Amino acid sequence: MSAVQTPKPVLDLAHVNATLGRDAPGLVAWALSLGERSIVTTNFRPFEAVILHLVTQVNPDVPVVWMDNGYNTEATYRFADEVTKQLGLKLQIYLPRRSRAHREAVDGPTPALDDPRHAAFTEEVKLEPFSRALRETAPKVWFTALRATDTAVRAQMDPVSINPDGLIKVAPLLHWSSKDLHEYCARHGLPNNFDYVDPTKGEDNRECGLHLAH
Repeated sequence: MSAVQTPKPVLDLAHVNATLGRDAPGLVAWALSLGERSIVTTNFRPFEAVILHLVTQVNPDVPVVWMDNGYNTEATYRFADEVTKQLGLKLQIYLPRRSRAHREAVDGPTPALDDPRHAAFTEEVKLEPFSRALRETAPKVWFTALRATDTAVRAQMDPVSINPDGLIKVAPLLHWSSKDLHEYCARHGLPNNFDYVDPTKGEDNRECGLHLAH
């Protein structure tokens, strides 16, 4: 006779967002208390150490997923190594199927934002690696450093939401300002990096497609 499985309670996201939406440490603690497989994604842009510190202080074993597109600045790569060592991150790096050298030898330099090939470029260097990361890590909870000030799309998001595929998306820093992030880094002795470029976005306040697809 098989054991009867107790159904998992339905999450009251409206209540969670109302009570914990502006309490980043509380939101992280709540999400990890669900006991589900979790990941935190990072691109090592400015202030990324904050989300990494918040999550790993509660559970240092949460995998940190980085889609390294191959186009990062030298400072970003150094920052990634520094944060990884300082926080003891369980870093998992996902690379495009082709190296940057291979892609540029065949297809040329990064296409401009208005170039019809830009969508395929974004798919190759960011979206496909992320889809692969989701398949291989199979998380139920996804921590992200999204902020409402990033784009108009993100300004409409809730700190906690559930994707169509059932993935619980948690953005503890959604309502934080740059001042809040700076003060957190200073308080906890965290490094920072401002020499960051995302070739799939090309400019600030523009979506690359990852958070529209997921």
